[in-house]
Amino acid sequence: MKNKTLLIILFVLATVFQTAKAQTMKYNSLDKLLQKHVNSLGEVNYKTILTDKQLLQSSLDEFTKNQPKDSWSKNETLSYWINAYNAFTIKLIIDNYPVKSIKDIKNPWDQEFIPIGKNPMSLSEIEHEILRKMNEPRIHFAIVCASVSCPKLLNEAYVPSKLDLQLTVATEEFLADKNRNEISQNNIEISKIFSWFSKDFTQNGTLIDFLNDYSEIEISPNAKKSYKDYNWDLNE
Repeated sequence: MKNKTLLIILFVLATVFQTAKAQTMKYNSLDKLLQKHVNSLGEVNYKTILTDKQLLQSSLDEFTKNQPKDSWSKNETLSYWINAYNAFTIKLIIDNYPVKSIKDIKNPWDQEFIPIGKNPMSLSEIEHEILRKMNEPRIHFAIVCASVSCPKLLNEAYVPSKLDLQLTVATEEFLADKNRNEISQNNIEISKIFSWFSKDFTQNGTLIDFLNDYSEIEISPNAKKSYKDYNWDLNE
């Protein structure tokens, strides 16, 4: 009887676990949207998205219908909010297209237009009140503000099972991109992202320490530092 009872308990636990896993976001529509309309350079074809609004809406519905739960892992929660930020940034551009820059839109980051939670959210709330508080500085190379100098938009969804690899690759590629960062041993001209969010990159050491974790070139601790001008033109 004891063995039978144990088997029943194990079966129930396994069923609960599988059900919980099944409820985790799949991002099928978002993945399809990104693969169809974003190239390998991270350039977004907003014109073709305009003709594919049903798929865009399906992508957005994935977030409103499947909101984060306390039982989710950190990677599940991070993936959700990174993808939500990127998907609703695309919606913001589409709702105002044609537009030369996201900064031509009135209060783009403070508009409360994202139907997640009890009250509509803004992009700023997702970035500053949720993502930045999760102590993962690499999010800055995954969330994309629809601009040329931003990190490139990945043409697939971020997923929990390979999130660490996706974030690492995104960070390495951003640092290696000479249009966004020019790095040598004794001189670095880097993105203003590292200035705007300096606190996020220096929690466990210096900024140079962080850069050396992902840079192909070993940077001297005494390297001269400057920042590139930021190009806010649309990433299309």
